[in-house]
Amino acid sequence: MTNACRHVADRWLLLGALAVTWAAAAPAWALDALVEKKVFSLSTYSTVGGVTLRNVRVGYETYGRLNGAKDNVIFIAHMFLGTSHAAGRYKSNDAEPGYWDAIIGPGKPIDTERYFVVSADSLAHTNARDPNVVTTGPLSIDPDSGRPYGTRFPLIALRDHVAVHKALLDSLGIRRVHAVAGWSMGAMQAYDWAAAYPGYVQRVVAVGGSAQPDAYAIGWLNIWAQPVLLDARWKQGNYAAGEEPEEGLAASIRALVQTVAHHGWIDGVFGNKWAAEGKDPATAMDHGFAWESQLAAFGQQFGPLLDANSYLLNLKAIQTFVVGRADSVEAGLAKIKAPVLVVGTPTDVLVIEPTLKRDVEILRRNGLKVRYVPLEGPMGHLEGRFGIARAGDAIREFLLQ
Repeated sequence: MTNACRHVADRWLLLGALAVTWAAAAPAWALDALVEKKVFSLSTYSTVGGVTLRNVRVGYETYGRLNGAKDNVIFIAHMFLGTSHAAGRYKSNDAEPGYWDAIIGPGKPIDTERYFVVSADSLAHTNARDPNVVTTGPLSIDPDSGRPYGTRFPLIALRDHVAVHKALLDSLGIRRVHAVAGWSMGAMQAYDWAAAYPGYVQRVVAVGGSAQPDAYAIGWLNIWAQPVLLDARWKQGNYAAGEEPEEGLAASIRALVQTVAHHGWIDGVFGNKWAAEGKDPATAMDHGFAWESQLAAFGQQFGPLLDANSYLLNLKAIQTFVVGRADSVEAGLAKIKAPVLVVGTPTDVLVIEPTLKRDVEILRRNGLKVRYVPLEGPMGHLEGRFGIARAGDAIREFLLQ
């Protein structure tokens, strides 16, 4: 395992450093104490597809305090490639806090002096080789065989992530949640929480994620999968421990970043700069541009943290998602009874505004209180990570209603 595995947050430093001139500055205060990673276990869990898993474990984190009524809970569902590390730091010298630290903490929009915030790793977590992730998935030992599940691990749905996390909250004695919030894949789960547990979820904050992906997004996820499937080490998912198709995973990450970062931002930061001084890309095949070099660095950082089987399982779960597991997005959204705040980015080319506004219009026709807030910024889909502080006032106001 490379230095990329030093810490779960390090992978975002490259983009974070590049984003700092564009994104709003985050508040200076931090969580009162260092974050503790905890582990939740289920003796058995039956997936949406009807497969029973034993000894299921997922990691989780909490911020703030649970009140006596146990109803001040906000659950944060994480994005693809994200983890339960939504805020704070594990160690005082960590290079970077959790991904939504700009809005989670004392006095922040998701105020940990008011709310008890919970975030958890998902089942079959994509980042299964990250030392700070706890998950049951293809790399886990099947208690029936004593060997890693590998390709025998079942297909999963985003509803499986939701159901396992609901069991976690049940174990904490939580009676209802004040809100479920998330970005990208996390927003999709937030919708599904509200559809699955309409009396339990009081509010939904969906940032840059839809109730059903459109064909354009489905196609991009297929493209992300191809480098893994074409890697000679893939072996139809039957690769040995320590022999992951890391080159395919790295190439997939390059394609992913190229998709989620808006072209205007990329060109504004990098333009046609060369990767190395004196090495004109026109003079040799191994001379490249600065953005190409940056993409390679992203792949090198993420690749060693990922499990290929888990990666593909989650891509499939996103592609096939329909809120409420209904026959149509309209039928699924009809199950939601809670007010909804939808935050979208006009420059997002992966989850485009018209798809988000489709969900908003359906919810309005259903008589729900719903608000759409544009998150202006040049970074495209990544605004949900690096520009989220600019939606802070809208999120704070929504949670207080």
